[in-house]
Amino acid sequence: MAEINARVFEWNGPLGLPDFAGINDDDLADAFEEALKRHRSEIEAIAANPEPADYANTIVALEIAGQALNRVSALFWNRAGADSNETIQALEREIAPKLARHYSAIAMNAGLFARIDALWHARDANNAGSEAARVLERHWKNFVRAGARLNEADQARLAAINEELAGLGARFSQNVLADEKGWFLGLSSQEDLAGLPDFLRDAMAAAAAERDMAEPYAVTLSRSIIEPFLTFSERRDLREQAFSAWISRGDNGGETDNAANVARILALRDEKSKLLGYGSFAELKLDDTMAKTPDAVTTLLMKVWDRALLRARKEEDEIAALIAEEGRNHPVAPWDWRHYAEKLRTRKFDFSEAELKPYLQLEKIIEAAFEVANRLFGISAVARPDISAYHPDVRVYEIRDAGDNTKGLFLGDYFARPSKRSGAWMSGFRSQHRLDGGQIPIVYNVMNFARPPASKPALLSLDDARTLFHEFGHALHGLLSDVDHPSVSGTSVSRDFVELPSQLFEHWLTVPEILRRFAVHHETDAAIPRDLLDKVLAAQKFNGGFAAIEYTASALVDMAFHTAGRVDDPLDFEAETLNSLGMPKAIVMRHRTPHFLHVFSGDGYSAGYYSYMWSEVLDADAFSAFEETGDVFDDGTAWRLHRHIYAAGGSVDPEEAYKAFRGKMPDTGPMLKKKGLETAASST
Repeated sequence: MAEINARVFEWNGPLGLPDFAGINDDDLADAFEEALKRHRSEIEAIAANPEPADYANTIVALEIAGQALNRVSALFWNRAGADSNETIQALEREIAPKLARHYSAIAMNAGLFARIDALWHARDANNAGSEAARVLERHWKNFVRAGARLNEADQARLAAINEELAGLGARFSQNVLADEKGWFLGLSSQEDLAGLPDFLRDAMAAAAAERDMAEPYAVTLSRSIIEPFLTFSERRDLREQAFSAWISRGDNGGETDNAANVARILALRDEKSKLLGYGSFAELKLDDTMAKTPDAVTTLLMKVWDRALLRARKEEDEIAALIAEEGRNHPVAPWDWRHYAEKLRTRKFDFSEAELKPYLQLEKIIEAAFEVANRLFGISAVARPDISAYHPDVRVYEIRDAGDNTKGLFLGDYFARPSKRSGAWMSGFRSQHRLDGGQIPIVYNVMNFARPPASKPALLSLDDARTLFHEFGHALHGLLSDVDHPSVSGTSVSRDFVELPSQLFEHWLTVPEILRRFAVHHETDAAIPRDLLDKVLAAQKFNGGFAAIEYTASALVDMAFHTAGRVDDPLDFEAETLNSLGMPKAIVMRHRTPHFLHVFSGDGYSAGYYSYMWSEVLDADAFSAFEETGDVFDDGTAWRLHRHIYAAGGSVDPEEAYKAFRGKMPDTGPMLKKKGLETAASST
């Protein structure tokens, strides 16, 4: 083995960052081998400890083991998502199954589980509410769900399943990235550009230049370009061409087609759930969530679906009428909806997205997110241009508390590039905890906003701005963490609770005083006019049926896949499920199966895409707690939110954490009101 680059493991950069520039892609394979070796040794030492099991020599030892593996993994998965290349992709295909095999071996280490099991059965009921008790419970349940109590043959089969699933997940995501990276539509003539506002032309020009294209403009499959193109382009033929490419990612035949991968993933997940004693993979995944059962999930989703379907049909009728009014005789197609919905919004509310966008500068929306965090939680973000990150695009901020102490580091990576997978996410290089000397968190947000020309500011849509607030809400969950143990730090909570801090934070974007201060015109610095602001706020529920159908269809298909078991033809199954629901032909799932990265690039959101809506019930009620005080920055409510939601991580049962903040569990009323679905007969 080549000499290991010590920089992979020894992070001696400013404030504990790694020396990114000193770590090459080729360093990571050997670093993984060394880190796996070290972790195996640490695990064996815990399992073989001759002393009787106690909390310190077993649970705490497990919590602090694997630092080398954590560090190389953080570096690698950051590059795999945010700045990938052939070297990283080749290593991903190799390392994903290897990591699955490694963690399966830990879960099935009989000596290790015997120690955890002894502690579990000897637990003290008097300490049930403590963080340590919660950590012990989570370790014991995780080992059981990972096969610790299976016989040897079943353990071996489960390990093989996990290893194959890891490889399939890596292949799935790489296929989607290849299709996204490989498709673009070059445009040249003014006819091609008909209807496109200046901000979109600028973004398309930058995309074309980045790809060294002959044509001056490029439509790409980055959401920040494709969605506004579908919204504003007057060329229906080009809209259809772009839309077809967008929804066909992973569904184009050949090497990047994901149909067979999905079928195999579903078969393996079903087999895994049966080995572990569950009726379906959905039952397995929901066992440790707030929802608990597939029926509870489906009940919530269908409550929204039925109302959204009625509203979407009314919206479609209005769009069809507008098409006819223009003298056209085609039905409403999916590549028409955004275009005509924007025209309807302009007519109903007397403003368009193009009119709003000059007021939504990326720099100002970042400032707005920091300002809200300061007012709610007393933290400040200090730009550190002197610190280099993993890519020149990435900005580094030192997060300081009210006493001017360093609380953590935040990295913002905002612009799309061909080496970055689509979407937006929060992750971290390390989490907060107090064990073994403790450490401050280092978290990052990745987004895919369209890059502007060098001389112009980046302008966001309202959805882009919400995305920025959403992901910074996740970042705050990591940055404000205040726990002892790394396994319950920050976002290490149940899947249907993790979206609460992020979705709740979105609410402050559209607080009028925030928009008045930070929504300023990029040329004149004039604040957004009061009448435009009023129109934006009045239009928030517009097109709500479409948005609810787009999302809920994806969540229902996800749940259907994972309750059905084996599915030989996933695309037929998708179509049959949507047909049974009465899916409008003019709307497409937000994430079609062949590119549903949340669900098939790993199992993080598998049988869990519903969690955005589950958390939406919580976040709508939580924001109501502020509104009820008459001050959306109320100090007492913010203090409870900080302590019980953002700082607590997974150290407290999520229901108990929410009740500690709110005093009760919510119902669906505020969520339905937020969506404009209070009654089945909601108007548009």
